[in-house]
Amino acid sequence: MSAFRALRQVTRVSARTGFNTAARSAAVLRPAATRQIAAATRTFSVSALRFGSGSTDVSLAQKLQQELEYETTENAASSTPEFVKELTSQGVWSVEDVPGQDEVALTRKFGQETIRLIFSIADIQSEPEDLEAAEGEEAEQSTADYPIRVSVSITKANAPGALNIDAVVQEGQFITENMSFYDDAKVGTELTAEADWKRRGMYIGPEFDTLDLGLQEEIDKFLQERGINESIALFIPEYAEFKEQNEYVKWLQKVKNFVEV
Repeated sequence: MSAFRALRQVTRVSARTGFNTAARSAAVLRPAATRQIAAATRTFSVSALRFGSGSTDVSLAQKLQQELEYETTENAASSTPEFVKELTSQGVWSVEDVPGQDEVALTRKFGQETIRLIFSIADIQSEPEDLEAAEGEEAEQSTADYPIRVSVSITKANAPGALNIDAVVQEGQFITENMSFYDDAKVGTELTAEADWKRRGMYIGPEFDTLDLGLQEEIDKFLQERGINESIALFIPEYAEFKEQNEYVKWLQKVKNFVEV
């Protein structure tokens, strides 16, 4: 469950708690109502035989359906949100998003260079530390407040090697942590176990904040000139939340379909 869905869950739990308290204070059921409940229970038991072989299949499927209805009602999203259309309409960055995959890539050309930014929706999966405190908040925390790790790779068509930057985006800013260079571009860019193993044994350069301040400023300018700036730092967490929500709804539907067979 993402942090933002967890915040919404607080409100839903509170609402259900109030309802149950009122229900417990109601009068004792009349015999006719009791017979109706008994009949419904028998129907429920018979229906359970249609799902797999467990007695809990129906209740689980019903709960999954409830969650699906809530998520699709509260988060009615188009296939392509406006903020994505705005970015791609500029003709600079392209979004590579494979359904069912955890990672998203933003790619662009800059002269002879190919620039690729990779981030994961897993970074917004953590729940708030205090859900009770979150219940009293007037508004949910912005996605831009959550740190998301980004891996940047820059390669050149007319030169060997790859320049890699490890960074974090948070509150609309890129925070560079490390810059490394690989003589073999494949080692620096491929997302394979073999490439990852080779990278582990290589010198990846000093920590960014230990560099001379003047050098840090020039590296920041180098990245900003290539469009790695505040706009992208705001886009990444927003897209991560959008994708996580879509993947969650798909997950609910797939699990529900499986249970009901």
